[in-house]
Amino acid sequence: MTDTEKPTQNIHQYLAEFEDIPGTRVYTAARARKGYHINQFAMSLMKPENRERFKTDERAYLDEWPISEDAKQALLARDYNALLDMGGNVYFLSKLFSTDGISFAEAVSTMTDMTFPQYQEMMLKGGRSPEGNRSIKGGY
Repeated sequence: MTDTEKPTQNIHQYLAEFEDIPGTRVYTAARARKGYHINQFAMSLMKPENRERFKTDERAYLDEWPISEDAKQALLARDYNALLDMGGNVYFLSKLFSTDGISFAEAVSTMTDMTFPQYQEMMLKGGRSPEGNRSIKGGY
């Protein structure tokens, strides 16, 4: 191979590597397509009248959206990890956090195995250690 030639990498292999990051869901184009309606629902909560309708009857409001039953259940349960797996984007989902009157940090803490105070303390100490959190397959 000459200096001007670059090795080709299979895009599918490259994107698959993102799935090996412990505790992280990289927001790819595939996830964006998968979670489109979840994210559109979340963005609808930017309007006060939609927030009120949602808070009045969450299920009825969700039923207006072409969202899978699994996603509706995850939204009702505020299961943010499941929503991320289904293509939800944390920045869009923050509209739901706000509708619930909780901070971004408090909502994110529910995605961990820590209480909110434990999560706050960990973040104030510099965040999660990279040791043991670099690879699911490699265990490091």
